[in-house]
Amino acid sequence: MLANIITGFVASLALIVAIGAQNAFILRQGLRREHVFHLVAFCSIVDAALILAGVAGLGAIIEAQPIALDIIRYGGAAFLAYHGVDAVRRMARSEQMLVETGKGISLKKALLTVVGFTLLNPHVYLDTVILLGALANQVGEMRWYFAGGAVLASFVWFIGLGYGARLLTPVFAKPRAWQILDGFIALVMFSLAAFLLMTEF
Repeated sequence: MLANIITGFVASLALIVAIGAQNAFILRQGLRREHVFHLVAFCSIVDAALILAGVAGLGAIIEAQPIALDIIRYGGAAFLAYHGVDAVRRMARSEQMLVETGKGISLKKALLTVVGFTLLNPHVYLDTVILLGALANQVGEMRWYFAGGAVLASFVWFIGLGYGARLLTPVFAKPRAWQILDGFIALVMFSLAAFLLMTEF
């Protein structure tokens, strides 16, 4: 039982730790200390739901309907490109976005943004629903212990990313640090958009 929980935890963590659009956004909001609880809760709960759905067999259904992933792919690429442009604009403005006083975004906009980063990314379904679902089902009756470990990893990662980001606050007291972060975010967004368009699922 414990071995399956640990295996699920490690497998899930390995898939979600890679810096992507969702993680970059959570990091930025964590640095700004804006709506962190809501964003972390959303990402963790959605990840958990997708993992459990995959273990329950939804992955097989998605694999049988490739058109669904195509729709998500093109929509996701457009969404990522838009936010890449937005990050470039922030870089160009060269504003000092202090955690305490900087202009932020509303909770509604933050949630809509993270919804897009999460649900318009085909890799979310490939990683959580299909891959983790397939791995979990390899261990038969112990699959729900595997799923429990995978879900725990999601909560640990997003809580650590969202609330741990504030430890970097002194670094981001300077405008240059925010420009570098936004440049990195823009690079991630454009790279992921291009990758989605060039990859056949």
